[in-house]
Amino acid sequence: MIGILVVSHGNFAESIIHCACHVMTNKPSRLMHLTVSNQDDPHVVQERVNELIKGLDAGAGVLIMTDIYGATPSNIVNRVLVPGKVEGVAGVNLPMLIRALTYRDQPLATVLEKALSGGRDGVFIMPTESRQNATPGR
Repeated sequence: MIGILVVSHGNFAESIIHCACHVMTNKPSRLMHLTVSNQDDPHVVQERVNELIKGLDAGAGVLIMTDIYGATPSNIVNRVLVPGKVEGVAGVNLPMLIRALTYRDQPLATVLEKALSGGRDGVFIMPTESRQNATPGR
């Protein structure tokens, strides 16, 4: 089973995991979060990420998700990535996390691809009756 770690600014990681647990009706094992604040020393956070990876990895690898690429959480995570063992993806959203959790018994490369497709495919304009029947100029 792939371990999953969500690293983000503020309480976003904790909140998105809480939402995923609500959708899935339970708290999946080997799922953790780490919050990064403006006051945190990036080296200390990186050490904590490494500790969490060790605890999450049951031998199949770990997928780390961050909120914004290029920001402090993703920059820290980028330093600990090991191709095929510890992979990372930025731009985490709820469909992405649900998809990763659903397929986490697959190989890490598959879970990574499923997470990416879940993130992309989970974002779209919702069709509404009012939009479909809208009168031009109103």
